[in-house]
Amino acid sequence: MPIARTPEPPYYAVIFTNQRAEGDKGYGKMAERMEELARGEPGYLGIEGARTAEGFGITVSYWASEEAIVAWKANMEHRSAQAAGKKTWYEGYSIRIAKVERAYGFARGPAA
Repeated sequence: MPIARTPEPPYYAVIFTNQRAEGDKGYGKMAERMEELARGEPGYLGIEGARTAEGFGITVSYWASEEAIVAWKANMEHRSAQAAGKKTWYEGYSIRIAKVERAYGFARGPAA
């Protein structure tokens, strides 16, 4: 998953940290679907994520507004995935929402 290309701040980040349960049990397919579904939501800006071999993961999705985040949380297919996550895929998780007020970075350009 590449570094998300976000606009100039301000915008919002939803930080989802989690510990996966044992086995895939359809998780990979669901994660792909949720990313595809989120991309179609108004206000979606991008996503980044990583997971350790021990199952700890962090996913950060970026949104244009708090209203866009609320709409994504209320999406029925997303709500179904949330319920399955609690029942099957996660030992635990935490969600944090932050307003991004400054952003900067570095990217190595193509060789000259």
